[in-house]
Amino acid sequence: MKKPILVLNESEIRNCVSLNLEALEEVAKGFTALANGEVTLPPILRIDVPDNNGEVDIKTAYIHGLDSFAIKIASGFLDNRILGLPTGSGMMVLVSTKTGNPISILLDNGYLTDVRTGLAGAIAAKHLAPKKVVVAGVIGSGMQSRFQIRALKLVRDFSKLFIYGIVEEDVNAFANEISKDLSIETVIAKDAETVVRESSVVVTTTPSREPYLRAEWLHPGLHITSMGSDSEDKQELFADVFTKADRIVCDKKTQSFRLGELHHALEAGFISEENVTELGELTSGKKVGRCSDHEITICDLTGVGIQDTQIARLAYHNAIEIGLGLPIG
Repeated sequence: MKKPILVLNESEIRNCVSLNLEALEEVAKGFTALANGEVTLPPILRIDVPDNNGEVDIKTAYIHGLDSFAIKIASGFLDNRILGLPTGSGMMVLVSTKTGNPISILLDNGYLTDVRTGLAGAIAAKHLAPKKVVVAGVIGSGMQSRFQIRALKLVRDFSKLFIYGIVEEDVNAFANEISKDLSIETVIAKDAETVVRESSVVVTTTPSREPYLRAEWLHPGLHITSMGSDSEDKQELFADVFTKADRIVCDKKTQSFRLGELHHALEAGFISEENVTELGELTSGKKVGRCSDHEITICDLTGVGIQDTQIARLAYHNAIEIGLGLPIG
């Protein structure tokens, strides 16, 4: 007999999954499975909607041996600000690998994507950031800047944060919020250069289509996680920035070489495919991360379907344990 589909709303999902070490470990397991060749990972399906400055992405991944996998629909419509709406939204469907039937519909409005993306940044920092970080920095003041910095706090106990963004109201709100939530000092920087020069770890979280982070700003001991470039026309780092790096990492080579920061550097001839390590190679122990306090490291995150499968499965199983959700059918 066909089982009912469990429908979870955003409020219920927030009660099931948060930025914590349990969720971080689950996402890390997904990267390890990817490095071990235990994943079926189709290319991203992206639908651009230029009339409304938007896009819709569909991501998925089957991790071999698991009884379910997620199919995610995620949207980003930047003009929603004008309408007073969130710029990002989405949902996930969990599918049985035994029957092909849907198990659960997770109406998360993009929350799970924010969580799993923040956790990927934390995983990168865990392996690549200096062991001791006093000052961190973030460029951007949107939702993902918040998730990245909260997730970073899980793995590095920094006490000061430099922030730069172009929307003054958003920057001020972010600075006040994160200062109270994490009990840290926040400094609103006058420019992106100040953030980079003053910080040991920098996260870039903007949808910029023009690079702004310059190679001459980098300094020994710096780690950069760049996660804004998730389509061919986006770019936060000038391509020659990668010539300054001692260690270059990404979530998935084929994907990053097609649409991430790395595709600009590869086209410009500043890197080769052999110079780049995948994040799963670090989580699996196949390769090492930072080897000294003086290294400069960069991680390019474009978002991989294994993250969605892992975070959706975690939400579903926690919901079952707590007794949340509405069974339908």
